[in-house]
Amino acid sequence: MIPQRVTLTPEALLLDWDDHSQRLSADALRRACRCADCLAGRSAPSATQTHLREARPVGHYALQLCFDDGHERGIYPWPYLAALQREATLG
Repeated sequence: MIPQRVTLTPEALLLDWDDHSQRLSADALRRACRCADCLAGRSAPSATQTHLREARPVGHYALQLCFDDGHERGIYPWPYLAALQREATLG
């Protein structure tokens, strides 16, 4: 499961899959980070709006997202990104 196109804006990550398009906000992605620091509560998103700076490919399975608050440790596998959209739709 790899998107056909990945578009990064400061406000969102846009993914074009085979059968649908997906928009994940920078704030939601920052809150969804699963790196060790975030899971342990040592790295929390700032109170102000977060922006995306860069998306680095990690092999063929994920993206490493870099945020304007300096955080860039999170790895976001494609299935996890797809699940975030489903959770937002259901929640």
